[in-house]
Amino acid sequence: MHNAAFAALGMDGWRYQLLPVPPALFATTARGLGQAGLLGANVTIPHKQASLELATSASPAAREIGAANTLTFAPDGAIAAENTDAPGLLAALAALSGVPARPRALVLGAGGSARAAVWALRSAGASEVLVWNRTYARARALAEEFGARAVRSPEPADLLVNCTSVGLNLPESVERSSGDREVLNQLGLTFDQVGEYSNVVDLVYRTHSTPLLAAARAHGAGTVDGQDVLVAQGALSFELWTGVPAPLEVMREAVRDA
Repeated sequence: MHNAAFAALGMDGWRYQLLPVPPALFATTARGLGQAGLLGANVTIPHKQASLELATSASPAAREIGAANTLTFAPDGAIAAENTDAPGLLAALAALSGVPARPRALVLGAGGSARAAVWALRSAGASEVLVWNRTYARARALAEEFGARAVRSPEPADLLVNCTSVGLNLPESVERSSGDREVLNQLGLTFDQVGEYSNVVDLVYRTHSTPLLAAARAHGAGTVDGQDVLVAQGALSFELWTGVPAPLEVMREAVRDA
């Protein structure tokens, strides 16, 4: 989507590329990117908290969240950390018309994306934010840090946000059969329980709907898929690095085509 945006805006010479990095090499690699001529980088699982630790400066949001998904490199070697996951999620949620002004929200997961989601929902005035994770201790630690409430099993809410990677690698051939039940069970849910949420966001992005979103749509819930959140946070990163307004429709189309 970034390369499509560069092309649409005639930004010759700009390029965005994938760079797989194992955790053991992350800090060394990230510190060398600026010297290699890169202006910035998006950071994904599992490096979001590590990226904040190595940065020489960070935005208040990234510092409070405790994770960064966007790094900007200066010629002098300085690295600035930002978190566009949180505002990206809120921007994507604006497309849902059925979310109350102060929703009760359940966040699934306890990693970097979950931290951003809990922080964003708390900052936006959610009446209560619940956190569920397969490891309850991690859910409790995250909840205590942000003034949320950890739960041992998912509870009904106005809004459900999946911040886990469950469902990401499910083969398409089993998505509508046993795979649906397997994925929902890994999230602590059954098909019927998904009907307890009037709005569902799944940060997992796939060519086809995730089992969670398929179940939510079957119950008539409002949904936002991971592609919408991906584009929203990506556009904010694009503008941070380039100073140019992001061509959102171009980026959305590029993600759909991919």
